[in-house]
Amino acid sequence: MDVRHTLMRTALSIIVPAFNEAARIGPTLTALQAALPSIVPAWEIRVVDDGSTDDTGAVVEAAAAAAGDTRIVLQREPHRGKGGAVRAGMLASRGDLRFLCDADLSMPVTELPRFLAQVPATCDIAIGSREGEGARRVGEPGLRHAMGRVFNTLVRRLVLQGIEDTQCGFKMFTGAAADAVFSRITLDGWAFDIETLVVAQRLGLRVVEMPIEWHYRDRSQVSPVRDSLLMARDVLRIRARAARGRYDVPRDRAATEARSR
Repeated sequence: MDVRHTLMRTALSIIVPAFNEAARIGPTLTALQAALPSIVPAWEIRVVDDGSTDDTGAVVEAAAAAAGDTRIVLQREPHRGKGGAVRAGMLASRGDLRFLCDADLSMPVTELPRFLAQVPATCDIAIGSREGEGARRVGEPGLRHAMGRVFNTLVRRLVLQGIEDTQCGFKMFTGAAADAVFSRITLDGWAFDIETLVVAQRLGLRVVEMPIEWHYRDRSQVSPVRDSLLMARDVLRIRARAARGRYDVPRDRAATEARSR
């Protein structure tokens, strides 16, 4: 199937959450602008500024003005955390497809067509994975990888079986799935990815892991120790909410709702 042909009438929204990313957001926008026209004909890049205290917003506005491109959108939000920024961006976007993209663009843009080939043809949500056959992790310190695997083991045992990498910052949703899932998300912190996938499972949505090439960026906003502890706390919150039925929706009604909005 010719992916570009099937997307001629489809708008793709790239949602980029950003908090104090003035040093990195410019090159990311440049790379996305250069690549997207050859991948999909109708697109927007929506940078969700999570209450930055640096010049992130000004850099985005300058990039849009320099290119004369209204498809670069700055969405200013109060500081809540990555989960809050992603939720706001996903719900404000109107793309038929919506792609979550980290501000550091640690996944090469050349991987994007692989997501487009899967959504919605084979699934409602495709999540980038740095684990499994075909995945490549470039430059990541061994300790960071080991900590990530320990955390994923905790996640799989407590709340979410069958997903090898919940925390990769590259995920594609149909617009309908994004509306259904993110209207139910409650967490503003880093563990929002886990809550997103728990909700998707409860909604009966089709989720596929996509092994990708991923490059470690040493200026990541994540603090390995502090944020791992906060995420572990949030995993327990998700588990408690799931046990209370907080995420329960009749599967047949929820799946129909998520696919027909």
